[in-house]
Amino acid sequence: MEQTGNRDQLANFIDRMTAAGLPDAAIAAFRLHYGRLATGDLGTLGRDRIEPVAGLPDAASMAAAEPAAEIIGRAVVIKLNGGLGTSMGLERAKSLIEVRPGATFLDLIARQVVEFRRRHGSRTPLLLMNSFHTADDSAAALAEHRDLGVDDLPVGFLQHRVPKILAEDLSPVSWPDDPELEWCPPGHGDVYTALVTSGVLEMLLDRGFEVAFMSNSDNLGAVLDVDLLGHMIGSGADFMMEVADRTPADRKGGHLARLDDGRLVLRESAQCPSDEQDEFQDIDRYRYFNTNNIWVSLPALAELLERHDGVLPLDTIVNRKTVDPRDPSSPEVIQLETAMGAAISLFERAVAVRVPRARFSPVKNTDDLLGVRSDAYRLTEDARVVLAGQRSSPPTITLDGDYFKLLDDFERRFPAGPPSLVRCRSLEVAGDVTFGAGVSVEGDVTVRGSDRPSRIPDGAVLRSEHSA
Repeated sequence: MEQTGNRDQLANFIDRMTAAGLPDAAIAAFRLHYGRLATGDLGTLGRDRIEPVAGLPDAASMAAAEPAAEIIGRAVVIKLNGGLGTSMGLERAKSLIEVRPGATFLDLIARQVVEFRRRHGSRTPLLLMNSFHTADDSAAALAEHRDLGVDDLPVGFLQHRVPKILAEDLSPVSWPDDPELEWCPPGHGDVYTALVTSGVLEMLLDRGFEVAFMSNSDNLGAVLDVDLLGHMIGSGADFMMEVADRTPADRKGGHLARLDDGRLVLRESAQCPSDEQDEFQDIDRYRYFNTNNIWVSLPALAELLERHDGVLPLDTIVNRKTVDPRDPSSPEVIQLETAMGAAISLFERAVAVRVPRARFSPVKNTDDLLGVRSDAYRLTEDARVVLAGQRSSPPTITLDGDYFKLLDDFERRFPAGPPSLVRCRSLEVAGDVTFGAGVSVEGDVTVRGSDRPSRIPDGAVLRSEHSA
């Protein structure tokens, strides 16, 4: 497409966003990333520009003195809560899925914050960055936790939305059957701009809050930690990323590296040259991945945003989907996104810290959900969901997508709850299989169903390949 055509298309996008009432900063961010897409400038990072990170401070050895109560009282918890459970067939906030009987992700997050306040005598606020699809349901769920409010801060603030881009000619998508499908979230990197345009950043600074701990709402291992807070304050950092050791399961995901000027950078697979993909996946060379648990100095963030006119120049992520994610035959579209962790290369005093895997227990699908609901994980007194004491890593779970992908189907096949997985290394289920009560899985187990619905009997102990 010629540059003139790109400019015309961009003008159409800006008109659409202006008509929808989006603030100038959100429009400017889209303009930046659309310009990169149109010119093919998507920030490739090859080995000639980066080097591995050799070693990092270890959170496990941080037994520093607890920060003063005054410092603890300046921290705020922000949860990224814009995701719908679409991968599990839901159209509501994923954080409203039950993790333990009667307790959703949001219930446990609220309990984590309240327990932290009780232990430390703090006024720590909880804020949610919601999308247009999750705001109302999440606010209603948190209303049941009447002791959460702090000062006159809102329960949450809204992530922006941006138009989807037709992959064929980079024009705005038109979908009259459901105009909502013409829009998409711009990724969790939008948190920085949304904090400004919502007025929340100014409110926090006016009330004396100085550090934000930000993490995904589906990661119940990510709690405000005073040792990590103390490390950030003591190191003088204005940005701190929690990273964990990469395992073979993480080899295709992004990793931490260091630029040739010494700054830390987060490199995603799409930024790696095609002839370096094997090296990208070398977990011994690039040892750490981003848990998306991020600590940010709010005064430093305000200064950085002011320097960049409210729009941080984060790396552009091109996400290819279809207009209707439930209809693979609908037209291909591009969603322009950014990642919160990419800001590590923009802050002058950015650091990373190695944390145990216990601080990273995300739930992306029903495979993950089965794990965290099972006894392979335990619920702590402060409402964290962490690996059981005898485990160093989660079980590897692969459920047949034809029968377990959607939450309703998944629930029907575990009517008595999850099997015991505390001694399970891996579980693969193929076919339409329902699990009875009190089933235990030990070691590496494959369950193969027949050509019709089958059932694992109550009390069964599975230790190897099993035909149901």
